[in-house]
Amino acid sequence: MIGFMRRILGVAGGYKRRIQTAFVFSFLKSFLSKTPIMLGVLVLASFYEGTMTADRCLQCGIAMAVCVLLQVVFHHIADRLQSAAGFMVFSDMRMELGAHLRRMPMGYFTEGNIGKISSVLSTDMVFIEENCMTVLADMMSYVFSQAIMIAILFYFNVWIGLTAAAVTGVILLIARGMKREATADSQERQEQSENLTEAVLDFIEGIGIIKTYNLLGEKSKELTENFRQSCETNIHFEENHSPWQRRLNVAYGVGAAAVAAVSLYLGRLGMLNAVNLVGILLFVFDLFGPVKALYTQATRLTVMNSCMDRIEEVFRERELPDGGEDRIPEASGEPEVEFRNVSFAYGEKEVLHNISLQISRNSMTALVGPSGGGKSTIASLLTRFWDVKSGQVLIRGKDIRTVKLRELMDHISMVFQRVYLFQDSIYNNISMGRPDASREEVMEAAKKARCYDFIMALPHGFDTVIGEGGETLSGGEKQRISIARCILKDAPIVILDEATASVDADNESYIQEAISELCRGKTLLVIAHRLNTIRNADQILAVSEGRIVQRGTHEELMEKGGLYRDFVTVRENSRGWYRGREK
Repeated sequence: MIGFMRRILGVAGGYKRRIQTAFVFSFLKSFLSKTPIMLGVLVLASFYEGTMTADRCLQCGIAMAVCVLLQVVFHHIADRLQSAAGFMVFSDMRMELGAHLRRMPMGYFTEGNIGKISSVLSTDMVFIEENCMTVLADMMSYVFSQAIMIAILFYFNVWIGLTAAAVTGVILLIARGMKREATADSQERQEQSENLTEAVLDFIEGIGIIKTYNLLGEKSKELTENFRQSCETNIHFEENHSPWQRRLNVAYGVGAAAVAAVSLYLGRLGMLNAVNLVGILLFVFDLFGPVKALYTQATRLTVMNSCMDRIEEVFRERELPDGGEDRIPEASGEPEVEFRNVSFAYGEKEVLHNISLQISRNSMTALVGPSGGGKSTIASLLTRFWDVKSGQVLIRGKDIRTVKLRELMDHISMVFQRVYLFQDSIYNNISMGRPDASREEVMEAAKKARCYDFIMALPHGFDTVIGEGGETLSGGEKQRISIARCILKDAPIVILDEATASVDADNESYIQEAISELCRGKTLLVIAHRLNTIRNADQILAVSEGRIVQRGTHEELMEKGGLYRDFVTVRENSRGWYRGREK
């Protein structure tokens, strides 16, 4: 408990003092909760000794009422301080995690970690947020209450106090073993929760393919297996925990009986007067109630510790360094973009080997070649989705690693083959390109992207809320909205990653017009499989197996032969690339 408390205080930031103050009120509440016992013993002693008077009886009644009232007040203050602080702490932590994820290399999101991120956000953080402050408040109260109970017994008689302390020590030893096993089981339980989240996400995202290939039964079996495994993991957790809980219950009962036996024995020997003996016997069977309640909460505490481990594991993932202070200079005689002897590896596997290229300002460079050759990786290095293994990527002569990521991204727009739109209004999806743009500028960008007309035909025009991922729009419509976003951003460098690869011919004509508007007066890097998209490029780079094997214009490369001409021939024969829209 102390360790977990330190972890929570470590991430509490500005709320740390508030939580610590709540602990003070928890102690006061616990102390006052035991005061009626002492008052009860005093009343018994007064009756036994024949000294009870109406005034003393009234005073005891008032004191008991005040104790109860103060206990309620302190309990309310502690709850207000702690419960609100818990939600605020994890609200800030979510923002920190979002900022951390934003600064991480894209490789982290493509290495099977989506399920982990989803599980951390939707399960681990929620579980701690909803339980941690309540559990900490209760457990602190139980600890204080147990300490006060034992202190009261020491006040009555040192031997009774020592007996209660010894029983508490035995309970702590049993609880230590329970905690050790529960910690291991909690880790397994949370990992299975992550596996289940991953399986559910895979099933939902791939439902179209699953139905198309009639794999519902097979994929459902995989999902069902994950549900079954989660069920078994949780049952295993409870089965392992139950024997320890039974041992603790036995210890509570035996301990209470031991304290009662010692009290009666001391009473017979005359070492404990009748009033104190009756007082002890009044609450002896609730003597270990606080420690019993404490370890009833222990399961939730071990789960929360495992949750914190997983949260901290995500925070420990290495971010892309973003300490540069340089700014990208104004355009001059330098190439707009330059790769100097760039190599890059995913983990241990090098996928780009000594790449060098230059892109002049306001020119168009096309990357072509077989899938997996390294085209998209080159574009990703320009945007610093990853950092190079060796060499340099420069914009206007400035190494992009010395420039703030925000500054770098202000100079680059990207249009992806797979467009993602947020579940929000079309207006807000476009204005993401430049949040401070006026409504007129957003509409003008939509007109240039050839999407104004279909937007105005929607029920609420620009204020129409689209489904998550843009699911209520066609592929071509989503693509044009993404281009409108880039037009509004007006960055000097534009990357087109196979922007027309998966749209029909009718939509392609609109998209080509939109791209023409987007690219006017820009430096353009294009990844494409269709010749009509790139045949007029200022330079074409043929990329294969992580190397630039050819470079030149379309006419020059067709004359040379080699990979580019072979690729053109293959595409022409398959009626795909060469003819494009003209077929």
